[in-house]
Amino acid sequence: MISITPSHIIQYLYCPRFTYFEYVLAIPQYEEKSYKVMRGRQLHDDKLERNKGYLRRRLGVVQRFDDQYLTNGMLRGRIDEVLQLQDGSMAPLDYKFAQYDEQVFQTYKTQLYCYAWLIEDNFQRPVKRGYLVYTRSQNQVVEVPIMEADKEQVRKTTNAIQQIIAENFFPKATRYKRKCLICTYRNICIK
Repeated sequence: MISITPSHIIQYLYCPRFTYFEYVLAIPQYEEKSYKVMRGRQLHDDKLERNKGYLRRRLGVVQRFDDQYLTNGMLRGRIDEVLQLQDGSMAPLDYKFAQYDEQVFQTYKTQLYCYAWLIEDNFQRPVKRGYLVYTRSQNQVVEVPIMEADKEQVRKTTNAIQQIIAENFFPKATRYKRKCLICTYRNICIK
C-alpha cells in the first residue's frame, strides 16, 4: 500500500483520474514548477524560523509543535504547527500564501481534515478545529471547525485512492467538465 498525502486526497476530490495518471501510470504533474507552490514552501521555512517559541495565546495555545511530519500507516503529511489548546484538544495550523476573501476554499479545509486525523492518531487527543494563516492578508488567522464526519470522509477517500492504485482501476472523470480545462492531464485523458 502507498502512503497517501493530503495532496493526493485533494487531487482525487478534484478528479479521481489524477490518482490513476499519477500513481498507476506514473505520469508526474511537475507541481514543483508552480510559483505558488515554490513561494508557499519558502514562506513555510521563513515562518518556522521567525516564529520559534511564539504561542498564540489568543487562541488558547499552551504548547506548539513545529513542522511535524506525521503518519498513521495510510496517510502522511507535514504540518506547519500542531497546537495544544487549553481545553486539552489539539489543532493543526497551516500557513497559506493567499489572501483571505471571507471564504475558505474546500481544498484548505480538506488539508486540515487530513491533519486532524494524523494528529488524533499520533497525539491521542481530539481535534475539533484547525487554523489557517493567510499571509497575504496581514497574517489573518481563520478558524475552521472540524467534525467527525469530515475526518471520516478523508478516511473513505484514502480507501478509494488505495483501491485505484492496488487494482489499476481507471475511475470515472469528474462530472464538472470545467475542471478539465485547467487539468495537467487534459491532453491524455479520455473525455
